[in-house]
Amino acid sequence: MALLLASCGGTSTEDETAGWSAQRLYSEARDLLNSGNYTQAIEYFEKLEARYPFGRYAQQAQLEIAYAYYRDGDAASAVAACDRFIKMHPNHPHVDYAYYLKGVANFYEDQTILAQLADQNPAERDPRAARESFNAFRELVTRFPDSKYTPDAIARMNYIVNALASHEVSVARFYIKRGAYLAAANRAQYAVKQYPNAPAREEALYLMSVAYDHLGLADLRDDARRVLQMNFPDSPYLRGEVPTRKTPWWKLWKTEN
Repeated sequence: MALLLASCGGTSTEDETAGWSAQRLYSEARDLLNSGNYTQAIEYFEKLEARYPFGRYAQQAQLEIAYAYYRDGDAASAVAACDRFIKMHPNHPHVDYAYYLKGVANFYEDQTILAQLADQNPAERDPRAARESFNAFRELVTRFPDSKYTPDAIARMNYIVNALASHEVSVARFYIKRGAYLAAANRAQYAVKQYPNAPAREEALYLMSVAYDHLGLADLRDDARRVLQMNFPDSPYLRGEVPTRKTPWWKLWKTEN
């Protein structure tokens, strides 16, 4: 009996945070977050919200949970936490940060280790996350033009537009290689119309001329080439040269710590 009692005493599951104040729970959770212990930080923030749901610490904990999920690499949970905060506190002084964090979480959602090891261009992946990121940033810029997060959001929106245009061009390039010239022309034309200021527009016009040439549509081919020459008079494509992609422009974006 003594051994049994000793064994039970050694496996006690007593919650060490029982009786802690909201302030202490928040302070301890913040320390865990700053030290990189994201899993336990989330656990403490959740306990804080459950025990003290109506205090200011609970509201802040909801934002901190979203950030902890983001830093832990769980973009889906981070976005869900941001959406929850926005829905519950639409007039909160820091709701602009919730929109910003939602955009950032989606922005880096597909930056997986495997993709990085494969040196894969983000434009060649599914652009769903990029579009959702753009929408979050657009909401931030529209609703909070004076937010301190707005300048960075605008820069990321410009990047996303270029990435989406490059995605369309990469698909058009793929169709050219497969001999699907009508599909290639349609994707390239979409890139030109939808993203008129993106750097990828130059190659899109070239791919349009190539696709139309293979389709025997001389007028459309010449039109595409004429627009290419008008907008990019020094384009290597006009000389029959296809540039070698050594350092893609999208790599210039610095990954956030």
